[in-house]
Amino acid sequence: MKILIIEDEERIANTIKKGLQAEHFTVDTVYDGQTGYDMASGEDYDVIVLDRMLPKVDGIEICKRLRKEGSIVPVLMLTAKSQTEDKVEGLNCGADDYLTKPFSFDELVARIRALARRPHHTTEPVLQVRDLTLNVSTSQVVRNHEIIALSHREFALLEYLLRNKNRVLSKDHIIEHVWEYEADILPNTVEVTMRNLRNKIEKPFPQDQEIIKTIRGFGYIITEHV
Repeated sequence: MKILIIEDEERIANTIKKGLQAEHFTVDTVYDGQTGYDMASGEDYDVIVLDRMLPKVDGIEICKRLRKEGSIVPVLMLTAKSQTEDKVEGLNCGADDYLTKPFSFDELVARIRALARRPHHTTEPVLQVRDLTLNVSTSQVVRNHEIIALSHREFALLEYLLRNKNRVLSKDHIIEHVWEYEADILPNTVEVTMRNLRNKIEKPFPQDQEIIKTIRGFGYIITEHV
């Protein structure tokens, strides 16, 4: 899953980012409201973690603008304000959930995953194709009863392919959803990561069918059928 963090306290934002990356999320981080709004309205995210008090444009205004534009991306609002009226204002502006600082990182992760499971997102906790499963909650990948250790990027790539089963994904789509916005992407980055992933989920299982198919000139696809 790809997460956008809009938080002006860089230490907090970067700590959240590192923690979420350890949970195999792809994370973009911005430190002011205007840049955050531009990213939220111009890129595709599964969840936005939005601080309420921001320079340039505050979190309430960002949320209002996104909802007015028709965005349905789940928004988790962070704030130091804990009064009931503050929470009500945040929820009324279009936020889906509200977390008061200071907060437990485990609770933050649980709330992000809960938001991502809402009906307008296909974010089941366990994704499967044939004898391969990926558990989003435990970050565990298993094929033919064997646990497979993947890097953060390999896990994110496999998750994105599984969430879009039976759909051909171009390299541009993959880069947009699996890498951070400002990541330094070389021309063969997707191919190298895809090869490393296949070496782990296909090569050790020669008796089984391939999981990922290359559609030459178009991209990659995972299907239920061989």
